[in-house]
Amino acid sequence: MSRTPSAAEANFSEAAPVFAALGDTTRLRVVARLCFDGPLSITRLSEGANVTRQAITKHLHVLAEAGLVRDHRHGRERIWELEPSRLEMAHRCLDQISEQWDVAIGRLKAFVEE
Repeated sequence: MSRTPSAAEANFSEAAPVFAALGDTTRLRVVARLCFDGPLSITRLSEGANVTRQAITKHLHVLAEAGLVRDHRHGRERIWELEPSRLEMAHRCLDQISEQWDVAIGRLKAFVEE
């Protein structure tokens, strides 16, 4: 007998690619850079990075597949920007997990204090 996944489980499944994409240090730095500096070209994103522009491009494509960034053309350049709704969704999932842990810790505390 199969059961229907809960809304929380569905959200976690949807968030999994986001967390997988952010699990790489370079990609996490790219997302942080876009958060702080706003939309940037690949050239600007690769400035100060210890990786090539080609590597940044590959990381951006992984982030785009996870729905974390999007690009648009501006003249001859591609400008990349953050997709905040995906980060917000991941944040809600982490909040949900945190609430579940708080409940579990509360139950454990009540059990120990009995």
